[in-house]
Amino acid sequence: MKSILERIAAGEILISDGAWGTFLQAKGLQPGECPESWNVTHPDDVRDVAAAYVAVGSDMVESDSFGGTYYKLKEFGLGDKVAEYNKAAAKISKEAIGDKGYVIASVGPTGQIVEDEGGDVTEEDLYNAFKEQVVALAEGGADALCIETMSSVAEAVQAIKAGKENTNLTIICTFTFEPGANGFRSMMGVTPARAAEECVAAGADIIGANCGNGIANMIEITKELRAAAPNTPILIHANAGMPVFEGGTTVFKETPEDMAARVAELIAAGANIIGGCCGTNPNHIAAMAKAAKATVA
Repeated sequence: MKSILERIAAGEILISDGAWGTFLQAKGLQPGECPESWNVTHPDDVRDVAAAYVAVGSDMVESDSFGGTYYKLKEFGLGDKVAEYNKAAAKISKEAIGDKGYVIASVGPTGQIVEDEGGDVTEEDLYNAFKEQVVALAEGGADALCIETMSSVAEAVQAIKAGKENTNLTIICTFTFEPGANGFRSMMGVTPARAAEECVAAGADIIGANCGNGIANMIEITKELRAAAPNTPILIHANAGMPVFEGGTTVFKETPEDMAARVAELIAAGANIIGGCCGTNPNHIAAMAKAAKATVA
């Protein structure tokens, strides 16, 4: 099977997966429970999530490892489970997709802030935390790392470096941007252009954006990323619209048809890999996959 980068270079638009958290909650994950622990306690349920996306045409699936660093797991008293949980996470997703595609193992923020940005951890601390996680993901059979939901350049760079220096995996890095009066910025004030430039310089093979925005805003973000990095593949995981609070619950109202209707524009803006984030499910991914195929046909 060709690599992700080879397929993109050949002009393919690849389809990623959608949200995981709501799936796991529907299967019984409780508030305050560690999602990554389910890789060991409920492996069949975790596998079902990945398999559901494979069944509707995803070329790649993530893994139940978003909060898999030591810093996140220690909040649950599970700081000694990094290697076990991450290796299991990658293995489960690999079992689900087999030779049909790729595992882009999820690597989320640590929740820590480096000293230079006003926090109390060093860049070396973050590097070592990411190294422990990504080595385990590689051992579990991941094909790529999806370093995602980043807001700090310092943290993103350490995650990228840990992946590049300790694995042979394809490195994806995506930021989350919020719309504002001065355009799109991450919580740490990073623009899409700066994120693109810094991630490419650090060694990321694929850049992009996830969460925080529906597909309409993601089209504009993609244009900014593409302008800053003309030759680097872009992955976009859009929410099913902007979150709306109803009856004390956050809901995402964009239908599969709503999102599919904007796929051609997203591809025209420069996206090479398209998937979903909060509020999306296999129906959204199936509709977007169909729209993507029609666009490039």
